[in-house]
Amino acid sequence: MVATTSAARSVEFTIRPLRATDLDAALAINEANVPEVGSISMERLEFLVAESACSLVVDVGGTVAGFCIVLGTDSTYESVNYRWFMDRYTDAMYLDRVAFTDEFRGQGLGTALYDEVHEFVRRVPGMNRWTLEVNADPPNVPSLSFHRARGFVEVGRQPTPYGITVSLMERVVDRISD
Repeated sequence: MVATTSAARSVEFTIRPLRATDLDAALAINEANVPEVGSISMERLEFLVAESACSLVVDVGGTVAGFCIVLGTDSTYESVNYRWFMDRYTDAMYLDRVAFTDEFRGQGLGTALYDEVHEFVRRVPGMNRWTLEVNADPPNVPSLSFHRARGFVEVGRQPTPYGITVSLMERVVDRISD
């Protein structure tokens, strides 16, 4: 794939499944993005990948530039945000985390990754929406704007055990005809 940014700079990249050999890079990216994403251990990251319906990386020339983890309705994950959605929806996938290195931000890679996740979700039978949360207090303004621009709407808010209030957001997917 090739993505072109608004600055007319392009970067060649591949979006592919996250492999065991990517875990160290994904953990480093995750931890560099705290508090926008929650801090986790390697053991927890391995658990999330094992539980995921879809775990992807954006690979730029052999370097993991970013990653995401998407959970289905059957996960044993105990996140208060995941549980909030699963208590309300039977037709939703949950984007648990997405993060990029500073070097690769602002190049359209996040949009490309979200397009890939959207295509994945719309191909899963019975899934009509994907859900996620974004820090609302304190606000993660760039992330809130990014998600609103991609069709996500707030469906709730909740305080978390780690002292942040989140905006619980969903995006309805257009279904592929069977």
